[in-house]
Amino acid sequence: MTQSGTQSGKKTPADGLTRRRFLQTSAATAGAAAGAGVLGAPMIWAQELKDVTLNWAGPSYSVIADIAEKASADLGFNIVPQTVESTALMAKVVNQPETIDIADLEFWAMQKVWRSGQVQPVDVAKIANWGMMTPLMREGKNFDGSDLSRQGTMPAEVMYIAAAGDTEFAASPTELATIMPTIYNADTVGIRSDLIGRPIESWAELFNPEFKGKTALVNIPQIGIMDAAMALEAMGEVTYGDKGNMTTEEIDLTINRLIELKKAGQFRAFWSTFDESVNLMAGGEVVIQSMWSPAVTAVKSRGIQCTYQGLKEGYRGWGLGMGLMGHLDGIKRDAGYAFLNWYLTGWQGAFIARQGYYSSVPDTAKANLSANELGYWYEGKAATEDILDPYGAVMDKAGAMRDGGSFEARMGNVGCWNTVMDEERYMVQRWNEFVSA
Repeated sequence: MTQSGTQSGKKTPADGLTRRRFLQTSAATAGAAAGAGVLGAPMIWAQELKDVTLNWAGPSYSVIADIAEKASADLGFNIVPQTVESTALMAKVVNQPETIDIADLEFWAMQKVWRSGQVQPVDVAKIANWGMMTPLMREGKNFDGSDLSRQGTMPAEVMYIAAAGDTEFAASPTELATIMPTIYNADTVGIRSDLIGRPIESWAELFNPEFKGKTALVNIPQIGIMDAAMALEAMGEVTYGDKGNMTTEEIDLTINRLIELKKAGQFRAFWSTFDESVNLMAGGEVVIQSMWSPAVTAVKSRGIQCTYQGLKEGYRGWGLGMGLMGHLDGIKRDAGYAFLNWYLTGWQGAFIARQGYYSSVPDTAKANLSANELGYWYEGKAATEDILDPYGAVMDKAGAMRDGGSFEARMGNVGCWNTVMDEERYMVQRWNEFVSA
């Protein structure tokens, strides 16, 4: 039995979106957008929805059985989740596209995946809440209207194409999106603050000899090297032209330094999965490491003091979206659009907020959170009662505040974005040398 993580004072209408309500909403949307050629969900309901199955694949932090179960119940067709971490997912999309219908792809991966031709564009006119998306995702604009950090790959840079069949990305928003933005976050390091016992304020601490043998990095080359670059730059050892697109010289400098640190015993481990990172931190094997927000949530829900530490040099940002596989057509493509539209109506946004992630349509997510949850997760306020994770376990106590503060404070302080470098092959080769050194 799944749990929704309800709390006293929690808003329940969205529990959501019943099939009847979704039909009414979709019918209104379809009517309003008829001139744009929107198919609309009503065309689906007239057919045998119970026979439709969508295979939804992506990383464990986004493709979650509870979300698939809720969507299936609301929409009336079957959504089957497949957990595939990002690097393996890219290969699966390119080489086994028929095994996936909806793919949760990180924006940095689009530089590799889109040109394969295996993902079809999303018609923006068929996404009812597209106009409600935060400009952070939709346009690459910060809260004050300025451009976001250009280091790495901003989501908006790989989000649009000018025409169907294009392999190059459009420089500004169009009516065709490569994927529909869904969740995103500002990443940093996780720390066992109870074991460290002093303030941690800089990425430089990741390589502090004080934590020799108690440090871990994520073993995803494209992400691990960015965390390393943030640390080395914070230490004053190098200033990168663009941490998200290093030259071969910068790659060599970074990897050579990492090998030195490894041989000196700095690292306890290099983790590749969510569970590995949780166990390393929960068991006290490491006290500072690359970490994802839901992993910190998982550690805290065990009653262990763990902090997702905001750092003065800023965060490493990332975003993820849902892609429609190229083979989808007819009723399955209509079902795919229904699922994408459901995803932005708020239930999923609230569920994922309880892991520490943000929705591309914050307003609908916020409407599905209690006042206490909204204050804690989005507004930087102290919790007025215990904060529960998505499964109902206590992960923070009344009086606690979210690490890093409000939505605006965190996402407005991104120092670089996850990316694929021009020298990707060389970087991966050198990263593998480091891991095996």
